[in-house]
Amino acid sequence: RINEGRERFVFYLIFVVLRRMVNRIFTTLVIFSLGKILTFGQVIEPDYTFNVELGLPNSFVNKPFKDIMQGLVSVEPYLEYHFKSNLTTGVGLRYSYFAVNEFKVPIPVYGGMHSGGAFIKVGWNKFHNPRFATDVAIKVGYTQNYFVTDRNDTLNQNPYQVNAAFVEPTIGFILTADEVSSYRFFISYGFQGFRFRPEMIGLETLAGYDKREYERGSSFLVVGFGYTYYFNQQKSTE
Repeated sequence: RINEGRERFVFYLIFVVLRRMVNRIFTTLVIFSLGKILTFGQVIEPDYTFNVELGLPNSFVNKPFKDIMQGLVSVEPYLEYHFKSNLTTGVGLRYSYFAVNEFKVPIPVYGGMHSGGAFIKVGWNKFHNPRFATDVAIKVGYTQNYFVTDRNDTLNQNPYQVNAAFVEPTIGFILTADEVSSYRFFISYGFQGFRFRPEMIGLETLAGYDKREYERGSSFLVVGFGYTYYFNQQKSTE
């Protein structure tokens, strides 16, 4: 247990350091993008884009899920096609990880939930000027969620698997870095198609929560940043 506790402490320490580094890098990029002298006065109109979004998920609605499962990372790479009408459609993959907060359970539990899946995205993306754009969209997909804990291992049910669909509205604020790339700040809210239950992490009690609290759907808010690369872009005069 001591070794596991040390490993988790080191993991959290590394995560905090990396998150601070990412925040500083993103802030620097935003300042650079805002301060850079424009060398072109045209709006980018891409055909295809490659996008990567990295965020920090935070649980909501289902109180046991919110208290017990701590969101650590969410990653979503996807390809997107842009129509002339500013509508977009795309396909992508997603991965997220939630760690068990051992301080919120009645007995020590070590591990977490790995969630992997695929989605389609439909949205509206518009450049308001050569430097700034907004992206409003909804992602619909399917995930396989694996609860991997030491308690599940003891009960011979490791991993505990739950498959579910999800719906995730999202909004992004985009700043271009040059004619082929941009960075964005985004907020999304994912409605998950499963209800968190104590047996998923190997608990045999309700962990002090009312049974009705487990009946609410699981959902989480994701706040983060992303990167976009533009393929076959055209440019029109603003």
